[in-house]
Amino acid sequence: MTSVEMFGIKFKNPVITASGTFTIDYEDFFSLSKLGGICTKGLTLNEKEGNSGVRIHETMGGLLNSIGLQNPGVDRYISEELPHMEKYDTVIIANVGGSTIEEYVKTIEKLNNTNIPIIELNISCPNVKEGGMAFGIKSDIAFKVVREVKKVCKKPLIVKLSPNAENILDMAYKCCEAGADGLSLVNTFSGMAIDIKNRKPIFDNTIAGLSGPCIKPIALRMVYEVSRIVNVPIIGIGGIVDYKDALEYIMAGALAVQVGSGNFMKPDICLDIINGMEEFMEKENIKSLEEIRGIARR
Repeated sequence: MTSVEMFGIKFKNPVITASGTFTIDYEDFFSLSKLGGICTKGLTLNEKEGNSGVRIHETMGGLLNSIGLQNPGVDRYISEELPHMEKYDTVIIANVGGSTIEEYVKTIEKLNNTNIPIIELNISCPNVKEGGMAFGIKSDIAFKVVREVKKVCKKPLIVKLSPNAENILDMAYKCCEAGADGLSLVNTFSGMAIDIKNRKPIFDNTIAGLSGPCIKPIALRMVYEVSRIVNVPIIGIGGIVDYKDALEYIMAGALAVQVGSGNFMKPDICLDIINGMEEFMEKENIKSLEEIRGIARR
């Protein structure tokens, strides 16, 4: 009833955990094989320790985070963590970050030699050769990185869009023109918080990423608009905490969804979303998600 297919790969349901918000430790709360898919933490060519200071700060209706892509590096991930993830009957998507195009390319070349079926390219990373501005801000820069990555990537390539792009529609179009096989959107919004007692920003980096229910109406609008101009699978992301949120994204045109901050609210929230979706579809006599996908655009 809830199964979906993307790039010829079958997902038992459209619920995928978002990058950086989920580990196999969640197995203590429910069977990870019930998930449609798991998106890995952001993997970089070399190990990253992440940002110093406060990393997570709650705000009204959401979370601010300044993790800094902490990860063991792609080689250690492949040798130490991937074998454990592959034990579960779910689709693994490798999220890839980098500070130069060359780093992206080398990381993906290593992942080409694994059984991971799909790559998700995080273009919200700072481009060190362009003064630190994220690859995902300007469409022409994003086009270049996607084009170069696509030349070497042997797996379907999903590009994860930043809501901070100068023009999200142009960004989506240019990424597809450069060869993206799919899009996921959105990544976190730029935000900040101030410690009024100490009279300084909460985060050492000042600016952090905002996620959670507070961003959902904006993220949903972006998925709706992007789905109308591209002809590739879209994964909707942003503030999904129950089955109704997930179904809204699908009705807006998404093929699947990713759940991020919700995992911190309730460890087995994805299971609630999956079960709630199935119950709703049975009650409404909906045989397949294809019946309602993009229905809000008609």
